[in-house]
Amino acid sequence: MKAVKTTCPYCGVGCGVLAFADGTIKGDPDHPANFGHLCSKGSALGETLDFEGRLLAPQIGKRDASWNEALDLVASKFRDAIDEHGPDSVAFYVSGQLLTEDYYVANKLMKGYIGSANIDTNSRLCMASSVAGHKRAFGTDTVPGNYEDLDQADLVVLVGSNLAWCHPILFQRLVAAKAERPNMRVVNIDPRRTATSDLADLHLAIRPDGDAALFNALLTEIEARGAVNTPYVAAHVTGFDATLTEARVSNPKDCGLTHAEIAEFIDLWIGTEKTVTIYSQGVNQSAVGTDKVNAILNCHLATGRIGRAGMGPFSVTGQPNAMGGREVGGLANMLANHLDLENPAHRDAVQTAWNAPVMADHAGLKAVDLFQACADGKIKALWVISTNPAVSMPNSAFVSQAFENVTFTVVSDIIEHTDTGALADVLLPATGWGEKSGTVTNSERRISRQRPFIPGPKEARPDWRILCDVAKRMGYVEGFNFTSPAQIFDEYAKLSTATGHFGKDFNISGLAGLSEADYDTLAPVQWPIKTGQIPKERFFANGGFYHTDGKAKMIPITPPKPAISAHSFRLNSGRIRDQWHTMTRTGKTARLGQHISEPFAEIHPLDAEKIGVSDATLLRISGQNGSAILRVMISERAQIGSLFAPMHWTASFSKTGRINDAGDSQVDPISGQPALKGAQVTAQAFEAGWYAFAATDHEIQSNRPYVAKMRSDTGWRAEIAGVKPPTCWEQEARETLALPMGDAMVFEDINRGTVRVAIVENGILRGAFFAAKSPVAVARGFVISLIGSKGATHVLAGVPGADQPDPGATVCACMNVGINTLRAAIDAGSMTVEALGNCTGAGTNCGSCKPELQALLRDVPSLKVAAE
Repeated sequence: MKAVKTTCPYCGVGCGVLAFADGTIKGDPDHPANFGHLCSKGSALGETLDFEGRLLAPQIGKRDASWNEALDLVASKFRDAIDEHGPDSVAFYVSGQLLTEDYYVANKLMKGYIGSANIDTNSRLCMASSVAGHKRAFGTDTVPGNYEDLDQADLVVLVGSNLAWCHPILFQRLVAAKAERPNMRVVNIDPRRTATSDLADLHLAIRPDGDAALFNALLTEIEARGAVNTPYVAAHVTGFDATLTEARVSNPKDCGLTHAEIAEFIDLWIGTEKTVTIYSQGVNQSAVGTDKVNAILNCHLATGRIGRAGMGPFSVTGQPNAMGGREVGGLANMLANHLDLENPAHRDAVQTAWNAPVMADHAGLKAVDLFQACADGKIKALWVISTNPAVSMPNSAFVSQAFENVTFTVVSDIIEHTDTGALADVLLPATGWGEKSGTVTNSERRISRQRPFIPGPKEARPDWRILCDVAKRMGYVEGFNFTSPAQIFDEYAKLSTATGHFGKDFNISGLAGLSEADYDTLAPVQWPIKTGQIPKERFFANGGFYHTDGKAKMIPITPPKPAISAHSFRLNSGRIRDQWHTMTRTGKTARLGQHISEPFAEIHPLDAEKIGVSDATLLRISGQNGSAILRVMISERAQIGSLFAPMHWTASFSKTGRINDAGDSQVDPISGQPALKGAQVTAQAFEAGWYAFAATDHEIQSNRPYVAKMRSDTGWRAEIAGVKPPTCWEQEARETLALPMGDAMVFEDINRGTVRVAIVENGILRGAFFAAKSPVAVARGFVISLIGSKGATHVLAGVPGADQPDPGATVCACMNVGINTLRAAIDAGSMTVEALGNCTGAGTNCGSCKPELQALLRDVPSLKVAAE
């Protein structure tokens, strides 16, 4: 069986994958992004390829329809809205998980044919502040370096990045570099101690949004110690004096660190020429995210540490094609090829190349503003493509309500039942990863192919084709006669030729004119790729910036004053190790739900004591428009006054676990990026009268106040809580397990307040239910393993016998290794991470669990690892 070389559909690292028609997945050893390594999510891709839950046909009003009927309706509704209310009455909301070819067609249709810039993307939630910071400093949205810089740096500073969990392959590359060169230093700047912090020589628990104050302090010391690269600044940088003046008046104490911590960081940074500063969502997802980006860039520009091997600022992206979307102008304030929407010459050039009848001449609505316009009734037709804003947007309870005020909504997706799809008038079935063909661009500007290796559902179509079919029905036939993604990519590459005279950074003219066969075999390549020139690996070592004077701009930054409230918490939402976005793909595999199986709130012990919650109880987090109920995780890794909660849970898995319902709509005023790590919320104990754990061979149903369900190796599992105990526990168990038939074995201990129910049908254990007044103590893995087996009456014991050791909660998802197995290996003499790997297999695949293995070896009492 021949392997197909493709690219992973998860984060922005852009790992190469070898995929086989039988679903076997391996890392591509030849791909320069990962050299054969895959994380836990990438390794489990083969388990997500079935058609269960897929949208298999177009739907109108929740009934199946033909493609012709659905496309005619979509085209007519958009055309009617434009004719009656103008082009700005319609909008697209798209995704960093689209392929570049899909993105290109969507932007061409909206900006060049409809004539509006009302097309924004979920990348607005991820990287918009990096884009704005790059443009302010460099003149374009340019990532100067590449992954090799991690191998060559002597100091790597990670700012607001839990690289270990959110970009695991890059993190393991950093781990390997540090092991090979022990003198390399790593600094982790993050309010919380995360899995990434365990690699760091120095963890700086900065005050939230204190980054600008810290880097301003660094800049003043760079000048005071004579570390400014004066020739570089004189030749290639403007704004130095004004920026330094502003930095001098800011107060370093506003960053929340001690004088000694600040001094140690400054000594390291100034004393190490080969310094790479990696930053991610902790910087971007802030009301002052753009300023924080520029505070970092200022220091690299002042020292000339940019564009040379082993040094420079590095923004790591969260999505597989957030970069590709930025390149085609996927944001509402951008134009294709990194051109400027507000520049008439740029607009004219693109319009001419597209032969477009019109061209948007002003910025469209950014994500938060777009859904506010929906709520206000200004958007008459909305098309959501490959994303789930009813969950992922901040203030998502408000966003869900906003859909009700849109006259017509269409959603293109691969999954039938999503929180956003439930709000749509029309659903259009798209092809998914492994079925579609196109390109993506990763965080280091490397273009790679995604190739099909399995057939999709019969009625599913690639997004570019759906867009073209609608465009032609709207009367735009000539601009959308594409028959393959290769044709779209060719037009896209030729646009670089047509606009190359503007001298921007992005250029792929060297890829114009590829045949279908050449496109199919295109190897991973970094842009810029100009005709007749060798691709450029780095930018700005010798200047060459993209402002009109050819110089970079240092930007004076005024850090925000600390915002401290005795009556509320700062909510920090983010990712966990084994899940991705809203779990429409990762939620299909039981393996990825074993490490963390329910939504949680990480809280500092002092805060927990203050509001009266204990470990494993429940917490209600409330914002202005909504709330969420989450499991309590008490940890000193959390910062006092802050709560962390993962953003992955949807109504499909936990109706009350949608943390963004409690968020707010605050945005960075420059980038429009939401402050997903800065909402002010209140928290109080959820007074549960009882808790339960359930496992069965099919999906669990419950309408209790707290339900968090997840797939298991033998079916489904769920954590449940209610307020008032039911009158009949057997009936509660049957309704929860959806097992009205079969024999029930019930054991109830009234004194202890515990109940255990097992339901057996034809000698087979179909389901088990355990309830108690306090969080249920039961060997969950043991119970789950018995579902579907014969003679499993001993399930009611809740723990295995001495001859069946309980592996415990999963630590290594790749190799399915539990915490008890690891503790037994340590007791038997495995005293290093490598020894644990040799003994149990843990940590030998993607390495994402290695920080947790190290924590166990340090005899940390509780294996709690914070997420980003």
